[in-house]
Amino acid sequence: MIKNENLIIPKDFTSYLMKTVGLAEAEAEQLSFPLKRKTYEKGSILLKKGDVCQHSFFVEKGLLRSYMLDESGKEHVIQFAPENWFIVDRSSVYFNDPSESYIEAVEDTETVFIAEDFMCHAAEVSAVFGRYNDKLLHNHIRQMQKRINLLLGATAEKRYLNFIEMYPDLLLRVPQWMIASYLGITPESLSRVRKELAHKNFKTS
Repeated sequence: MIKNENLIIPKDFTSYLMKTVGLAEAEAEQLSFPLKRKTYEKGSILLKKGDVCQHSFFVEKGLLRSYMLDESGKEHVIQFAPENWFIVDRSSVYFNDPSESYIEAVEDTETVFIAEDFMCHAAEVSAVFGRYNDKLLHNHIRQMQKRINLLLGATAEKRYLNFIEMYPDLLLRVPQWMIASYLGITPESLSRVRKELAHKNFKTS
């Protein structure tokens, strides 16, 4: 459920453009002003399978996740997006394909909608943004390749340690079954991995 929508300058996104991308304040505010900002309640579905994704979501506050359903109806978490992260179905937004995934609010979440034409316009306005956006895209590809490699060949322990490295602040914010789904293991296996790691840390401390 959408709680509200407005067109005021999204301050957290503006701050992101300044601190992370490296834009000047006036430039960041100019780019941010026309963007829509919405708040979603926990459990709201922002994107459904079969819909065409129209934009990326930038998380100002809260937590989103993307997931897919297999033929038996089992969920497979693809990505989490906490504060200052982007989340999108890239094949849908770039190629106008029906989405194969869902995007859901894990917590009450404040988002900024980032359309594809915004990225193009911002790159034209700022060479700094253009270089950053190119780096962001390549980093996304790198992380997805790493995730595929982990799912295909890594132990459950290594996958879990990589999750902690990727999402250090989410262990207490995300239900254990969602973490297990992201790792491609059962909740029981995740519990066993956590106990084994706790035992190892106890022995070496």
